[in-house]
Amino acid sequence: MADISKRDPLVLFMPSGKRGRFPVGTPVLDAARQLGVYVESVCGGRATCGRCQVSVQEGHFAKHGITSANDHLSPLGPKEERYDRVRGLPEGRRLSCSTQILGDLVIDVPQDTVINAQVVRKAADERVFDRNPAIRMCYVEVEEPDMEKPLGDLDRLKAALAAEWHLDDLDVDFHLIPKMQQILRKGEWKVTAAIHKDRDDDRARLVALYPGLKNEAYGIACDIGSTTIAMHLSSLLSGRTVASAGTSNPQIRFGEDLMSRVSYVMMNPDGREAMTLAVREALNGLIDKVCADGGVSRTDILDSVFVGNPIMHHLFLGIDPTELGGAPFALAVSGAVKVKSSEIGLPMNEGTRTYLLPCIAGHVGADAAAATLSEGPHRQEEMMLLVDIGTNAEIVLGNSTRVVAASSPTGPAFEGAEISSGQRAAPGAIERIRIDAETLEPRFRVIGVEPWSDEPGFADAAAATGITGICGSAIIEVIAEMYLAGLISEDGVVDGAMAERSTRILQNGRTFSYLVHDGEQRITVTQNDVRAIQLAKAALYAGVKLLMDKQGVDHVDRIGLAGAFGTFIDPKYAMVLGLIPDCDLGRVKSVGNAAGTGARMCLLNRGYRREIEETVRRIEKIETALEPKFQEHFVYAMALPNKVDAFPHLASVVTLPERKALAEASGEGGRRRRRGRE
Repeated sequence: MADISKRDPLVLFMPSGKRGRFPVGTPVLDAARQLGVYVESVCGGRATCGRCQVSVQEGHFAKHGITSANDHLSPLGPKEERYDRVRGLPEGRRLSCSTQILGDLVIDVPQDTVINAQVVRKAADERVFDRNPAIRMCYVEVEEPDMEKPLGDLDRLKAALAAEWHLDDLDVDFHLIPKMQQILRKGEWKVTAAIHKDRDDDRARLVALYPGLKNEAYGIACDIGSTTIAMHLSSLLSGRTVASAGTSNPQIRFGEDLMSRVSYVMMNPDGREAMTLAVREALNGLIDKVCADGGVSRTDILDSVFVGNPIMHHLFLGIDPTELGGAPFALAVSGAVKVKSSEIGLPMNEGTRTYLLPCIAGHVGADAAAATLSEGPHRQEEMMLLVDIGTNAEIVLGNSTRVVAASSPTGPAFEGAEISSGQRAAPGAIERIRIDAETLEPRFRVIGVEPWSDEPGFADAAAATGITGICGSAIIEVIAEMYLAGLISEDGVVDGAMAERSTRILQNGRTFSYLVHDGEQRITVTQNDVRAIQLAKAALYAGVKLLMDKQGVDHVDRIGLAGAFGTFIDPKYAMVLGLIPDCDLGRVKSVGNAAGTGARMCLLNRGYRREIEETVRRIEKIETALEPKFQEHFVYAMALPNKVDAFPHLASVVTLPERKALAEASGEGGRRRRRGRE
């Protein structure tokens, strides 16, 4: 047996890093629970579910002052041996409910402890989160009826749960009461209770009941975007993402941008109902898809978390968004919303609950709150800028001292709308583009085609998809590349004089355009296209500058680009365009669907719900429309990259062209006047 010191053994749980001292003989599961380390146990310590598996990291851990070894745990006992015979215990794993602490330990809590784990078809995020879901599965053996003890079956079930799981004063969903006796007898008085408890001070509630041992429970996390909807199906017992799926938001047919959808509601008596029905039908379709992909029954989904911008949030809940269409942009509800899923048209299990994150303000929604939770500007000392670029950009700037937020109406230009050859990201769309500064010839890459346009095999590969247009990421790149090649001025005027050097400069009356591809579908970048992007990027940048003013800073330490659009744009070109402020490019990154990640965090750990509720209460909302300096920032931001702001980090990696100003629509072939660098 191990040599045990006089002090209680020190136990460190990884990956949480939580530690504590415990008397010799303490079950590992009890130690984890005392420290708040989430280790799943459905069977209540009977060593039948296998959810509570842990492993020991052996060796000397100088940083923590721990020498950890396998013999610092009690030997394999009868319960573990039986489990190993029946189900198989992976090498190096122990059941924490049946294993006692004998000495100092570093315990690893594996994140893959799943019985008959589903294959992850599409990973949502590689990060691993501590688990503490609102749903807990509790196996219990109920005393059988006795004529001498005339206590109802439900009351005996509640008594057993109180005795074995300390669930006193348990509430019960009414839908279970008519089924209770049948379930108890089918399970021969052995059942698994699904217990929902969102807050520590809430009363626990029985929301589902299964005969025998039920060793699985699932939840969905979903980001309802104005353009796309992304959904993830996760195991509540292991935290693994079982399946993911996405679809276009069908509300697009009522309007491309948010304000047009609000207008539709105002102008059509049944507009709100139609849009609510459309999004709920889409969500039900996605639920069916992730369940089919993951091999999961819809009735095994017991919890769900949704996020979205304020208008999507309201329409999903069936709330008229009209008040969000004008000042003071009043939300019907800003705090977190908790409802039964069946009440909002999402039938799963009858007891399934839905949680919606709080909205920050009138046009900074639960999606921005979820992205903030995911990326954590409020947890760090550095000044972090988080931008979700869409038809309505949501901007968060701050650190652990102070966080401010704003929205900025960028419009749909970044998603291809209002652009002459623009389209959504789909096979056939140009997604990457480079322009040779000497020849002014472009080379590009098309979605669904591996080679670039100047590489062998491109024509054959592109024949299947065609070259149909240009999507948002390439719109950013082509205008930035045109600027770097001298094709447009800092004020965004296409230089007609360049027609002397290239036939790709085309005259369109009093303005000029650039020919990207001359095929069955002619793809050009017109002067109006450049203007549309300038207006959109200036609105975003002006919003960022207002937040920087409020924080009293002239630079940011890091930038996160969120959302589907942010995932695909190149940070260098976003900075050349002046979409984001100057920053070390090594500290500008795409953070993917951060809103979806934040939703998944809240699904897997109810502690994150409390964190974001508290954080949202502290975030200061800046209304750009009321800020006197917004227009000034906007005018300066129309220039590429900016009329007054310096970009030293960008200039260290990109050769910015000499500034030149052109007279737009001069009718003189783009005659220009030069001025020196300011």
